Amino acid sequence: MVLLDASRCCSCGGCVSTCPVDAIHLAEMRLTVRETCIECGLCVMACPVGALREQGARELGRPSARVGGRYDLVVVGAGPAGAMAAWRAAELGLATLLLEKRQEIGSPVRCAEGVAHEALLAFLEPDPSWISAHVDRAQIVALANGQVVERWQGSGGLGYVLERRVFDRALAERAVLAGAQVRVKTAATRL
Repeated sequence: MVLLDASRCCSCGGCVSTCPVDAIHLAEMRLTVRETCIECGLCVMACPVGALREQGARELGRPSARVGGRYDLVVVGAGPAGAMAAWRAAELGLATLLLEKRQEIGSPVRCAEGVAHEALLAFLEPDPSWISAHVDRAQIVALANGQVVERWQGSGGLGYVLERRVFDRALAERAVLAGAQVRVKTAATRL
């Protein structure tokens, strides 16, 4: 369970948007953490004032979620590629920081909701929670000046339409569970 120090909370809402299970709520400048919290640590890392901490984090020997010090790898952008890179780097034991300039990982959805089953399996098992549809055929049409210039079609395979908001958050959560630190509302401005 994540613990809140209400005296330090600035009610910015950064933690709310990072929670993958909607366990954190902000209403009328009052933050609450529900028992559905899975202790992923995303909210702790998103808090700019240190008002949140994981219960038992020190006892378990986990590192502090506060950003600081040196990193072996800083990944800029918490989209699928960035989150996967941070996840793998943390699994390999690198001190990893994943930065996302927006307040919420996975929003707004940019593009690339469609993915082939085999391509996805190369990285992870599909999870029904982030699949919005199964696809067994596809068609891509290229237009120039309103005219069809090329058409590609395929069928017989298996693919998915991903719920990117959920998918992107799930990947960032896996990076955190592997040991990466995540910061939202943090843009990389220079080396």
